[in-house]
Amino acid sequence: MAERTFAIIKPDATKRNLEGPILSIIQDKGLRVVAMKKMQLTKEQAEGFYYVHKERPFFGSLTDFMTSGPIVAMVLEGENAVARWRELMGATNPENAAEGTIRKQFAEGLEANSVHGSDAAETAAFEMGYFFNAMEITG
Repeated sequence: MAERTFAIIKPDATKRNLEGPILSIIQDKGLRVVAMKKMQLTKEQAEGFYYVHKERPFFGSLTDFMTSGPIVAMVLEGENAVARWRELMGATNPENAAEGTIRKQFAEGLEANSVHGSDAAETAAFEMGYFFNAMEITG
């Protein structure tokens, strides 16, 4: 059964015009984009999205980074979409990411690691709802 997950192409990647190459990887690996929008997050929106990290020391720099340029928010669909997208992204730290993963290919560093993905179905549900309403997600 098809599953949905949430993904972001982060500001470091949009600044380098990498939306196309990243989308090609997503689609070539069998995931479908069922919702997508390019937007500029406000500080408040970034803080709301990353609220789970509010007490962490990197919260301020993370939300500053995520508001530094446009992002592309997406809903991806496919078999085991959460796990497959996480595998395609690679490890959070690009130095530890496997060859061929998006972060190994495109990330500039730990924070500027080009993409975000939900870590579980429950997280995906929150994250999809944060950026999209039901009418914006196609089947």
